[in-house]
Amino acid sequence: MEKALEHAKENFPKFMDKLKELVKIPSVSFDGFPPEKVEDSANAVAQLLKEEGLENIEILKIPGAHPYVYGDWLHAPGKPTLLLYAHHDVQPPGRVELWKTPPFEPTTVGDRLFGRGAADDKAGIIVHTSAIASYLKTEGKLPLNVKIIIEGEEETGSAHLEQFLEAYQSKLQADCLVLTDTANFDVGVPTITTSLRGLISTDITVKVMDHPLHSGMWGGPGPDPVIALSKILSKLVDDEGRIAIPGIYDSVRPLTEAEQKHVEELGYTEVDFRKQSGLLDSSAILGGPENPQVKMTRLPSLSVNAIQASSKKDVSNIVNESAWCKVGIRTVPDMKGSEVLASLKAFIQEVAPWGVEITFENDQLGDWWVTKAEGKAFEIAASALTEAFDQPCVFMGLGGSIPFVEPFAKVLGGVPALLIGVEDPYTNAHSENESVHIKDLGNSIQGAIRFYQKYADGK
Repeated sequence: MEKALEHAKENFPKFMDKLKELVKIPSVSFDGFPPEKVEDSANAVAQLLKEEGLENIEILKIPGAHPYVYGDWLHAPGKPTLLLYAHHDVQPPGRVELWKTPPFEPTTVGDRLFGRGAADDKAGIIVHTSAIASYLKTEGKLPLNVKIIIEGEEETGSAHLEQFLEAYQSKLQADCLVLTDTANFDVGVPTITTSLRGLISTDITVKVMDHPLHSGMWGGPGPDPVIALSKILSKLVDDEGRIAIPGIYDSVRPLTEAEQKHVEELGYTEVDFRKQSGLLDSSAILGGPENPQVKMTRLPSLSVNAIQASSKKDVSNIVNESAWCKVGIRTVPDMKGSEVLASLKAFIQEVAPWGVEITFENDQLGDWWVTKAEGKAFEIAASALTEAFDQPCVFMGLGGSIPFVEPFAKVLGGVPALLIGVEDPYTNAHSENESVHIKDLGNSIQGAIRFYQKYADGK
C-alpha cells in the first residue's frame, strides 16, 4: 500500500491531466445535444481504463441508451470483489455567459479545477482509475478484485437501467459497491453518504389558443397562459414554502435515533446554509422548523427547474398562446414516486384557472435510497478516509438523486453500498462554474488506495 500511496502523490499532476482530457469532451446526455459526444466520452474512458491496467474492457450498449464502459481486474483469488461506479455523462453547460471560464475548457483557478464534469462525475472516474493504477504500476497487482462500470446516462435519470441490469447482472456481481458520485460535508471533510432523495418530474404546458396574438389588439378578454401558469405554481407551496399538495408528507419516514445523532454531530446551521448556498440576506429560509440539513436530505422539496413563454431575446408585445415549465419533487423514504407524480398532476389540474388546457410530458421517476451505516465495510471505509484526509470521516444524507443505487443494490443482493464523493458545498454541480477541489481529489485517491488494502485484509 505504501508504494501505491507514494505513486499516487508523485503522479497526481498526471492524474489531473487525465481528468482535464475527459472534461474537454462535452458528453451531455440530454436530448438536443450531440449523442456522438457521449460516444466519444465512452471511448475515452475505455482508453483510460486500458492505460491504467484494467482488463476485459467493453463498451456496453442497450438500444436507445448512451453507452456504459466496463473493465475489471480479477486476479486475487479468495479476496473480495468491489464494483466501482461512476458516470461519464454530464449536465448541459447552462447559461454559458455566467461561466467565469469556458465550461469545456478545464481551468485551474486557485485550489479548484473548473469545468463541466470536473466534479460530477469525471472526478469519480479518476479516483477509481488512479487508485487502481497506483497499485498495478508499483506492485503489479491489486490486493482484491475490482470491476468498474462507468454509466453514460445518469444525468438523464438512468432511463434504461432496468434493461441494462437484465442484460448484464451476472457480469457485475460483487461483494461491495463503491459509488463515487456524492458530496463531502465540507471541503476537507471526508463523508460517507447514507441516504439519497428520489426525484419525480414532469413538463407542464398551459395552452389557451393556437397562436400568439398582438397584446394591444387582442389583450383583455382571453386568459394569459403565463399568468395562468404563475397562479398554478403559486399554489404548489404554502407561505412557509412547504409543498401544499394534500397528503404529501403523510408517508415521510422519521429519522432514526442514529440518523438524528449524525445530524446533530454535523452541527449544520442556517448560517452555514446561507454561506454555502449564497442565499441573499433578505431571502427567507423556508420549509418549517427542521434543521436545514434535514430539509435538504430527508424531507421532500419542490422546484421549478425551468420556465418559458416566448423568448427573452426576441420578446415582443404579445399574448402568448402557451407557457411551459418543468417541475420536480425530491422524494424521501417512504414516499412512492408514482403516487407523488399522480398527486402532483391531479393537484395542478384542480387548481388550474380559467379552463386552460394542461398537458404533461417527459415524466421521470427515480427512487430514494437509504442504508444503515453499520458493518465492516463502513467501518473500514471511514477509517481509510479519516487517514487520507487527516480529518474524521462523517456520515450524512444527501439531497440529490442517483437512480443507479437502489436497483443495483437490490441486484447485488443487499451487499454494502459505499457512497463516497469528491464534491463539496462549493462545487456548483449542475450549475454554472462547476469545480472540484484539487486537494480533496488527491485525498480521495489516497482514501481509495487505503480502502482497497484494508478491505482486502478485513480490517
